[in-house]
Amino acid sequence: MDDTYELYAVRYGHHDRNAAANFIGGDPHDGPMPLDYFVWAIVGKARTFVFDTGFDAEVAQKRQRHLLRPVGEGLKMIGIDPDKVEDVILSHMHFDHAGNHDLFPHARYHVQDVEMAYCTGRCMCHDYLRHPFAYEDVASMVAKLFAGRVAFHDGVSEIAPNLTVHRVGGHSKGLQVVRVKTTRGWVVLGSDASHFYANFEQNRPFPVLESATDMLEGYATMRKLSSSPRHVIPGHDPLVLARYPAALPGVDDIVRLDLDPIAAAP
Repeated sequence: MDDTYELYAVRYGHHDRNAAANFIGGDPHDGPMPLDYFVWAIVGKARTFVFDTGFDAEVAQKRQRHLLRPVGEGLKMIGIDPDKVEDVILSHMHFDHAGNHDLFPHARYHVQDVEMAYCTGRCMCHDYLRHPFAYEDVASMVAKLFAGRVAFHDGVSEIAPNLTVHRVGGHSKGLQVVRVKTTRGWVVLGSDASHFYANFEQNRPFPVLESATDMLEGYATMRKLSSSPRHVIPGHDPLVLARYPAALPGVDDIVRLDLDPIAAAP
């Protein structure tokens, strides 16, 4: 049980917006507060896991997002061949986390029971709840299910030694976070359980949500699961790139999360 992992945040996209769009009730200091889009790599001695799969160029154009680098290219830069990835963990099924359907042809996908039921059930009759999902992503996951390539989880599951998933909900009904042991302690990859540091640090929920209660409780869960608040990684905050060391010389948008931060919150 001494297994530890290297962790990488790999930025692939960007979206300009103001702070008012990132908090319920807006923000009195409504200056620029853009979203960065990431996938994460969890690299162990024996197995490599990819957490979330991002979106592709077609979706970027449709959703008016900037694709900075295709997800597969970013992973290859850190030595991960998508063709050889055997396990993909999806935090949830929103368009920016569950795309690139054919990028990992040999992988098994780990999804919460509740999330699959949610994105194929009656809640999708409502435009507000359906908007972050894409039919193509959901249909692709159903196809993978019938091909025997989906593993379902109910709440808390151990995927590998010292690597667990935990359903927290909030942003989406079946959203799960990942808890990983590293040489610096237990890191929680929060994905959209908290888009920005400010969401969980200030208990100010992001406005796209299924349950405000679950989102707020999710902040507390991440604090409990991590070695410290400095071990919680939000899903879309550009500050992640400023706070962690670069994984590659001359590349400023792929960082190591298993290493100590180089900058802290002001």
